Amino acid sequence: MGLDFKAIGKRIKIARIRAGITQECVADKIGITPQHVSNIETGNSSVSLATLVAIANLLYVSVDELLCDTVLKSKFVFAKEADEIFSDSNEYEVRVLVDVLKAAKESMRNIKIFQDGMKSLE
Repeated sequence: MGLDFKAIGKRIKIARIRAGITQECVADKIGITPQHVSNIETGNSSVSLATLVAIANLLYVSVDELLCDTVLKSKFVFAKEADEIFSDSNEYEVRVLVDVLKAAKESMRNIKIFQDGMKSLE
């Protein structure tokens, strides 16, 4: 599984916006050009490990949070995101979200059972 630079860039952009920092500020603080920051955020450019760590430190996020779409063992990052979604939801929204999650989980498991059954027929 390769690195998904578009997903990494999207997470960097979200973290930067949440921190209230401009691309120019990120570039200035970590010693790269604003155009490179833009290219990283759009996934048009790869990001080196050193730059990724510098960005994570500047934006006060973990590298795990930036890489969670690529790293297999990142359940805790997604659980944290789910907690954030639920934290500002009203009673009705929580019920609907839980219903959607239950249905999605059941569907995924049914598809897996079907796929496993098809494989056994091969």
